Amino acid sequence: MEEGEAEERRHLTAGGEGRGHLSLSTSWPTVDGLLGLDEEDAVKYARNFFRAGFFLLPFLWFLNSFYFWPVLTRSSSFPRLRPYVLGSAIGFAVFMVLLCLWALTFAIGGERLFGPIWQHLVMYNVANTFGLTSWSQM
Repeated sequence: MEEGEAEERRHLTAGGEGRGHLSLSTSWPTVDGLLGLDEEDAVKYARNFFRAGFFLLPFLWFLNSFYFWPVLTRSSSFPRLRPYVLGSAIGFAVFMVLLCLWALTFAIGGERLFGPIWQHLVMYNVANTFGLTSWSQM
C-alpha cells in the first residue's frame, strides 16, 4: 500500500469531521460522498423535500432525486431514506408527464380542440383585448 493511500485510509477510519468510524467501502446517501450528509440528516432532508414537493414545488422532487441519486441506484442501501427518494422520483416523473401533456394539448389541439373559447384561453391576444396595442396604429 502506498503512503498516500495509507494516510487517506487512516483519515477515513479516524472519522474525519466527527462522522464516526468509516472505511473506504462505505456507501454514501448523497452525490457528494464524504462531504455530504450522514444518514440521519439525509432522512430529515429527504422527508422535507418530499413533503414540500406536494405544495406546488415539484422541482424539489427533482432536487431530492438528484442529490440522493446513490439511494436510487442501489436498491438495497438506506432503507429508511429510499421511500422518500423513490417517491420524489416518481412524483417528478408524473409531474413532467402532466406538464408535457398540458403543453401539447394547447400546442397541438388549439382552436380545433377547444372551439370558440380558445380565444379566451390563449395569451397572445391579451394586448389586443386590453387595448395595449393602440401605439402601433399611430
